[in-house]
Amino acid sequence: MVVDSGDTAWILVSSALVMLMTPGVAFFYGGMVRRKNILSTMMMSFVCLALVALIWVIYGYSLSFGDDIGGIIGGFNFFGMANVGFEASDIYAITVPHLAFMIFQAMFAIITIALFTGAVVERIKFSALLIIAALWITLVYCPIAHWVWGSGGWLFNLGTLDFAGGTVVHINAGVAALALVLLLGKRKGFPQQPMEANNIPLVVLGASLLWFGWYGFNAGSALAANGLAANAFVTTTVAAAAAAFTWMIISWIQRRPTILGTVTGAVAGLVAITPAAGFVSPMAAIAIGFGAGTICYFVMVLMKTRLHFDDSLDVFAIHGVGGIWGALATGVFADAAINGYNGLLSGNAKQLLIQILAVVIVVAFTFIMTMIIGKLVDKTIGLRVNSKEETVGLDLSQHGERAYGGLLR
Repeated sequence: MVVDSGDTAWILVSSALVMLMTPGVAFFYGGMVRRKNILSTMMMSFVCLALVALIWVIYGYSLSFGDDIGGIIGGFNFFGMANVGFEASDIYAITVPHLAFMIFQAMFAIITIALFTGAVVERIKFSALLIIAALWITLVYCPIAHWVWGSGGWLFNLGTLDFAGGTVVHINAGVAALALVLLLGKRKGFPQQPMEANNIPLVVLGASLLWFGWYGFNAGSALAANGLAANAFVTTTVAAAAAAFTWMIISWIQRRPTILGTVTGAVAGLVAITPAAGFVSPMAAIAIGFGAGTICYFVMVLMKTRLHFDDSLDVFAIHGVGGIWGALATGVFADAAINGYNGLLSGNAKQLLIQILAVVIVVAFTFIMTMIIGKLVDKTIGLRVNSKEETVGLDLSQHGERAYGGLLR
């Protein structure tokens, strides 16, 4: 295969953009927690860059994209970067170096872990999170990545459409968040005590970095500098815009148009367009964004105010529900004029049924496996900090640091 310099440049830039999303998550989440937990929250995201990158290069990429074993998992032919070099793969991203495709996919694995940490902040042990992350990337993320994106993966062969990770990343992270919250329980004082964001400008900065990085996430998933990448860039923009504006209007009707709500809506729109970005038109993307802003808003309100479910930073409502809506919407709005696949509105009801099956399978597998991993960790080293540590805050009790005072002396 011939390596194309333009495609290679675009994939490397896109990889850097997706990498920037993980610090973006750190800012986004760090601004939303209480002051005593800012650094621990940011650390949970940032450490993913170190831990998951190592796992991915050693064996994670091979399990996800190696030679197919029964449609379930990849083999070890890429273990330790064997057979992954300067030449293009003859299967994946055939116009860029295999190493470039590998590192692009690494960034997806990294941010998936970072996303679900937002559900368990302010009460989970840092040591427990590290063990969960290592086990989860191995036993949950890698198999699902192979099913959906790997050559020979059974959901791939079935015809599941997931352009940039609505199923592999967002549903996966959102459902893992749901399982871990059920295991951990509520934060001390929730919902009686206020759990207000400590730094909303930091949240806006994080959301802005996420939106910026998402162009690498979605447009980069075209795996070439071409018209499909341009379409994904445009659909990403308008879906996020529609969801942000929808969330703002709904919250304005309810009470006030808040910046926190508006940027949250933008993230919901970005989540929902992720599986569809390379399969739908810009006008369909607006409809997907509108749906995300509406559905995710009311699910968040239901979980927080009616069910008193303490998903600290609404990971399930935004990523789980947004990802599910996006995956299903792909089966509705896909247009063969964009990328060769039709959905329900173009006369192909089968595609929607395939998307529904994929969603159900991933939700069930991720929930069950995350519960098993979480229970295993809880029975060995314990999941949750003690009451005193939680009261003091995880910045001091887990890391010996203060966000606005430096190291504990």
